[in-house]
Amino acid sequence: MTSTLDDAFWGSLPWTALGVVAVLAVTYAASKVAGKHAVIDVAWGLLFCAVAVVGFVASGGHGDDVRRWLLLVLVLVWGVRLAVHIGRRSIGAGEDPRYEEFLRDRGELGVLAVVYGLQGVLAWVISAPVQVGMFLDAPVGALAYVGAVLWLVGLLFEGVGDWQLEQYKARPKDERPPVMDEGLWQFTRHPNYFGDACVWVGIFLVAADAWPGALTVFGPVIMVYLLAFGSGKKVLERRMAKRPAYREYMRRTSGFFPLPPRKA
Repeated sequence: MTSTLDDAFWGSLPWTALGVVAVLAVTYAASKVAGKHAVIDVAWGLLFCAVAVVGFVASGGHGDDVRRWLLLVLVLVWGVRLAVHIGRRSIGAGEDPRYEEFLRDRGELGVLAVVYGLQGVLAWVISAPVQVGMFLDAPVGALAYVGAVLWLVGLLFEGVGDWQLEQYKARPKDERPPVMDEGLWQFTRHPNYFGDACVWVGIFLVAADAWPGALTVFGPVIMVYLLAFGSGKKVLERRMAKRPAYREYMRRTSGFFPLPPRKA
């Protein structure tokens, strides 16, 4: 199926970027009140929500309504759930050690550029399938529904994995294993990151269902790279690997894609 992008799409791009800037401005103000820059983690999913809402409004009368609503719902459900989860987890917590290490010896302008500016640019670029998909006027086909199913798989992995980790942390330390290796966590060390990857590949497929949506493949590629090799898994495991029990967990458990645990 083919479609075209008219002037309305190109005119929407500054507005979606402005939506990202608005969320970042509120987040920066909140970081000053909270005394920590880790609040940007709460805003990560909301940056995509802002893009989806602005794109949905701007594409009215241009894109296919089924695809527009589908993209809006998929992004909002994912983004709001993620923001609520991280927000609840961060209540009462101090600055994230990753940010403490990363921001050391950087001035305020450096913080604005690296923490807020970079994440804003990444969110805007990664959300390309949403921005383009909103304006595709071709009817929704089978590939879009495959994408919606993959999105659901990813959301379940993310949500169930986060819930299982919360249950693990709520148990007394002397009644739980030294490392969370139960439920989904026995098949992958990062079910939440794997779920995130599925969510954004699924969203891409909704857009790729009609041309030129397939050209936005760079969006999920960047997201998967960040999760599997960049600031997600790699940075977290650099700190976790200092624990002997976690190093043993790494030896027997897949790092990203769910697989049966390896025998000791």
